[in-house]
Amino acid sequence: MANLESTFRKFAVYGDTGASGNDMTSKNFSKMMKECGVMDGKSVTSTDVDILFSKVKAKAARNITYPEFLEALKELSVKRFKGKTPDEALQAIHKLIEGKEPGNVGATKSVHAGAVDRLTDTSKYTGSHKERFDESGKGKGIAGRADLAQNTGYVGAYKGAGTYDKSH
Repeated sequence: MANLESTFRKFAVYGDTGASGNDMTSKNFSKMMKECGVMDGKSVTSTDVDILFSKVKAKAARNITYPEFLEALKELSVKRFKGKTPDEALQAIHKLIEGKEPGNVGATKSVHAGAVDRLTDTSKYTGSHKERFDESGKGKGIAGRADLAQNTGYVGAYKGAGTYDKSH
């Protein structure tokens, strides 16, 4: 039972930085049922899970607590495991849920297409862009980006720079 409660708390705080872990939203309840294999799309669908969530929560509440969660599992277990007794079905559903953690299914991953690799390969850069990177492909920072000012007091390309003091 302690393992089941820790799983409940992990899913309860998933995606909500302000969540305490004592109550779970409908979205997280559906995610938990889907990821733990309770929602199979045949005997238990997402609609069944949403209806059951509304049924077990308090009338004015938006979330379910752990005791309400246990009540929902009792009702779902009978629906999910039809051939078993209610106690066997409840044990089977507990085995599905215990020890699971919310996963990042479908999280955005960086794209590695041929065009992107070709465009970001610094060894193929030419001209002024080539000078922004060293031989290993690491950027040089500000030194590679701009012509740094000399601050000598002379305009650029002045041929007699530095000769004033010598002639006087």
